[in-house]
Amino acid sequence: MQENAVLNRFSEINEKPEFSPATRVVAQVISYLTHPLFIPLLVTFLILQSIPEYMVAFKSQSKRFAFDMLYFRVAIISIGFPMLTLLLAKSLNFVSSIYLKSQRDRIIPYVAMLTYYFWAFYTFQQEGRAPKFYTAFFLGTFLSISIAFISNIFIKTSMHTVGWGGVIGLLLSLMWGMNMNVSVPLVITFFVAAIVATSRMIVEAHRPREIYLGFLIGIASQLVACAILVK
Repeated sequence: MQENAVLNRFSEINEKPEFSPATRVVAQVISYLTHPLFIPLLVTFLILQSIPEYMVAFKSQSKRFAFDMLYFRVAIISIGFPMLTLLLAKSLNFVSSIYLKSQRDRIIPYVAMLTYYFWAFYTFQQEGRAPKFYTAFFLGTFLSISIAFISNIFIKTSMHTVGWGGVIGLLLSLMWGMNMNVSVPLVITFFVAAIVATSRMIVEAHRPREIYLGFLIGIASQLVACAILVK
């Protein structure tokens, strides 16, 4: 009897937490709003708004037109092309769901994203107009997707935390590599990343180790990219 009581108690401790339907809905909405596809556009917006002096090379015609074209360019690369690829893959039955719930479904989107982000990095690098830390961000994103693609063979790494880990890595790079004071944005990003990670676990999209691995890949990739390009 005592042994059964101990086993029952152990089972209760390891039982998954229960969340209300409303909590799950909120977590799902947060997952949509903080989707990694939006991160490059968000990073571009924050850089142009907070430190536009580093982007002066884009002002070949007018500031507004040049910055609008940069927004459009990043949006097409990070959102437009990936969404088009995903919808095409779904229409051809190459993926079972646009939500990419299985590791197999993620193969084609990963390959496509690798192509798009390497193209983005290469074109920014060849043009030479973007600051090195901005170009390094796209190199870091390419590296993180490459590593996540390989890890996808063994584990369903969270791309949400890869993306937000990348933002943390970028801010750390600016702090350590360029001596910028980004303490406030870094604290805010940590807070948002924690909410994102929690939301992904509430909707049962990932296990904790998949969340932690995503953060590790995102942060490390940006630091490596910064070490390569920003000297």
